[in-house]
Amino acid sequence: MVPHPGPRDGRLVTLTSDVGAAYAAQMKAVLFSGGVTPGRVTDLTHDAPAHRVGEAAFLLREMARGFPPSTVHVAVVDPGVGGRRRPIVITTRAGPMLVGPDNGVLVPLAEELGLLATYRIDVAKLRRRPAVGTTFDGRDVFAPAAALLARGTRPESLGPRVTPTKYSIPRPTRSGDGAHGQVLHVDHFGNLITNIPTRWLVPPLSRIALRVERHRPRALPWATSYESLGRGILGALGSSFGLVEVAVGEGRAADRLHLEVGSPLSLAWRRRSAPRGVTANSARPRKRR
Repeated sequence: MVPHPGPRDGRLVTLTSDVGAAYAAQMKAVLFSGGVTPGRVTDLTHDAPAHRVGEAAFLLREMARGFPPSTVHVAVVDPGVGGRRRPIVITTRAGPMLVGPDNGVLVPLAEELGLLATYRIDVAKLRRRPAVGTTFDGRDVFAPAAALLARGTRPESLGPRVTPTKYSIPRPTRSGDGAHGQVLHVDHFGNLITNIPTRWLVPPLSRIALRVERHRPRALPWATSYESLGRGILGALGSSFGLVEVAVGEGRAADRLHLEVGSPLSLAWRRRSAPRGVTANSARPRKRR
């Protein structure tokens, strides 16, 4: 467990980006030179899918859960770097502060933590040497702002209050024993993480039907683990995100189905029939059509 920092420790800083390890090292150098000790900087990921703000917003929300209230989360997935989008810091009721571009990447996490206020970062107040070029605000703007916040600078001193650009992670719709949703994330293994909550699928299940666009539905086994799914078998299971995941045992579902982030899909399911000997008092009778 990370201890709550005292005045000498400063806040914990997390880094999430699509910039890769080499550029991330430059961000860390700024944090360290700004007085943040190496032991208080944590990488969440630096291989988020490039330029995919929505997918990064989902990952940041999921990965940043559980960090202490004294955390500063920095997210740099910033296809508009050097353009009109604003650099911002968001404060939350739960305590953590979020630093990054005003393109929506911070908002789902901020709303989950209780978004309090948003401030545009005035670069002139960062006490940094002039930026080299306009292509790396992660190093030249966000890291120095995070270092100041980690050492106790009040966020309102960095710039004026503004309204952040809104972004909401797409929500599924439910209809009886089925749901319509989309792919939110394709992970390192090619598994397809949908936005359909696993809790919607009432166990026990043996199979579900997957439909992609106008193609015919295909029956998939409902598995409890990758091992039970079987090598090379396409199926579905509950992911660690609490969302339905479509996977291939020791394979890549994204390649098998030719799907990507944003691809729409539908699921349908039925519970297994009650085993023999189960009475009407212990199982809900099925309605006749």
